[in-house]
Amino acid sequence: MKIYTLKAKQNLPISLDEAWEFLSDPRNLKTITPDYMGFQILSGADRKMYSGQIIQYIVTPIAGIKSKWVTEITHTKDKHYFVDEQRFGPYALWHHKHFLKEIPGGVEMEDIIDYKVPFGILGQLVHPFMVKPKLKEIFEYREKKLIELFGNHESSSDKKLNLYNY
Repeated sequence: MKIYTLKAKQNLPISLDEAWEFLSDPRNLKTITPDYMGFQILSGADRKMYSGQIIQYIVTPIAGIKSKWVTEITHTKDKHYFVDEQRFGPYALWHHKHFLKEIPGGVEMEDIIDYKVPFGILGQLVHPFMVKPKLKEIFEYREKKLIELFGNHESSSDKKLNLYNY
């Protein structure tokens, strides 16, 4: 059983309050998800984020195949972090930690995702050329979209999104 870890960091020139306000609204996830993913919230996004919140989505991650994705917000600490975990969906395991911290001139967002692909050894075989690049693409899209919305942090002008996948 192989568990992968993806880590991403991005700095934005906004306050911690602004960052939390945007990220704690589940409806904004559609804004930072590529259109081709067919992301649609079915239920659970009618309130700001809270521990125990169940959110249901439809996503189309590969070849136009629609998949229902159900996540639970398991932990939150106002303006510091939140954790979402997949309850049902395309992954065998999905545990996504979102951290925020103030930095000079803005806020640093850090994501740490531990995930397992389905289908055992077959899933592990397709991971390097199907799943891993797709996740990288999604996070690169998110980075660009957040820069469009909030601007580029001065420390980010000469480097790309820090994205690691183990």
